[in-house]
Amino acid sequence: MPLERLFEIAALYGYDVKNFKERLYILYIFQLAFSSSKGASKVFLHLQNWDEKQEILPDNPENFDWKTFQQEYRDYIDIAKLAQLLPFVGAAVGAVANYQLLKKLGKTAMMAYRMREKSLQD
Repeated sequence: MPLERLFEIAALYGYDVKNFKERLYILYIFQLAFSSSKGASKVFLHLQNWDEKQEILPDNPENFDWKTFQQEYRDYIDIAKLAQLLPFVGAAVGAVANYQLLKKLGKTAMMAYRMREKSLQD
C-alpha cells in the first residue's frame, strides 16, 4: 500500500511511473522517509541532484544494487512492524504505526516532488 500511494503521488505530479528511473526516484523517496538521519542526508542529496544522479543510474533493474539500497530503511520499518506481533496490543500498535508511516511517507513524497518541480523551474 505505501508504494501504491507513492505511485499515485508521482502520477499526480505528472511523472511516468512506468519508467525505471522514475521508479527508482519513488524508491529513493521511500528510503528518505524511513532511513536514519545519516542515511536520509545522503538520500536527500541524491534527490536534490536528481538530474545528475539519474544519469549514472543503470537503465535496467538487473544492474541496480538492491541489497545495499534496502538495508538502510529496513531497520526503521522492521521495528514498527515487530510491535504488531505483541499479543493483545499488537493490532492497536500496528494501526497507529501504519497510520504514522503512511502519513510520513506521503508528506516526504509531496516535499520531494515539490523540490523537484522547483529545481526544474530554476
